[in-house]
Amino acid sequence: MAGCVKAMKSPSHPTIDERTDMSLNNQLTVDFPLLMRQAQASAAVTQACSCTITPLQAWTAQPLTLELDCFEEVGTLLDDPYDEPTFAEYHPAGTRYDSPDAPIAPRFYPTNRCSVARCTKCSRHYLRYNEAGGYFTELRIRALQPDLLVDAPGV
Repeated sequence: MAGCVKAMKSPSHPTIDERTDMSLNNQLTVDFPLLMRQAQASAAVTQACSCTITPLQAWTAQPLTLELDCFEEVGTLLDDPYDEPTFAEYHPAGTRYDSPDAPIAPRFYPTNRCSVARCTKCSRHYLRYNEAGGYFTELRIRALQPDLLVDAPGV
């Protein structure tokens, strides 16, 4: 679908609401307060958009209905691109990876491997990462939701 304009920004000139702390791979490293602001801004969006056609409250394979050229990466939750983040998950209430109400804990898998992407049409934010299984890779996505964000200490 036409109509997406990819916002361009230089990694050396982040937008005013973003930290200026860049990781070694020139992506903005998103801290918890910024992630919460992005989640709250997403929750405040009320307009209809093609990015909400498929429910993305839980981790899911990136749907074919998403217009990928309508997303821009605005940061990463990966602290150090040379360090292997934990595969431990955070589910204190007994949720599972694919539960729509599973916590979003940036220091735990899979959130600790995510990039943060923003829809250029409506400004909703999403978490994305590449699931690398034994014989495949698959891009996964989840809506950034403020009521599920947890600043849990790492393992």
